[in-house]
Amino acid sequence: MNDSLIISNEFYSFLTGKVSTAISRRLQRNLKAGKLNITAEQWTILYHLWQEEGLTQQELANLTFRDKPSITRLINNLEKMTLVIRVNDKQDRRSNLIYLTKEGRKLREEGMKQSLLTLQEATAGLEIEELRAAQIILDKVFHNIK
Repeated sequence: MNDSLIISNEFYSFLTGKVSTAISRRLQRNLKAGKLNITAEQWTILYHLWQEEGLTQQELANLTFRDKPSITRLINNLEKMTLVIRVNDKQDRRSNLIYLTKEGRKLREEGMKQSLLTLQEATAGLEIEELRAAQIILDKVFHNIK
C-alpha cells in the first residue's frame, strides 16, 4: 500500500467523524460536569435558539445538518424537559416556530461556559494561525462536496 493511499484513508477517517465525535463526547462530559442535564445534540439545538428564537424545525435542521426526524425527536425531548415550546406559525400553518422557555434560557450561561471550555480543551497548544488554516481547509472541503 502506498503512502498517499494510507494518508487519504487516515484523512478520510479524520474528516468523517473522528474529531467531531471526540469533541461531542468531551462536550457531553463537560455539560454533565456543569450540572446540565442535556445531551451534546440537545445543546446544539439550544445554542441556535440562544442565538435566535422562533426558528422553524426546518431552519434548525439546516443549521445543525440533521434530518427532519432527528430534529423532531430532539425538539420532542426538549419539550418534555420544558426547555422549549412549539408555537404554530401564523404565516404558515404547516410550520412550528420553536421558542425557549424560561428554563431553557436559564441554561445559556452554563451551556456556553461548558462549550467554551470544550473548545479550549480541543484547541490547546494550537496557534491562531493554525486554527485559521484548519478552518480554511475544512471550509474548502465542505464547499467541494456541498
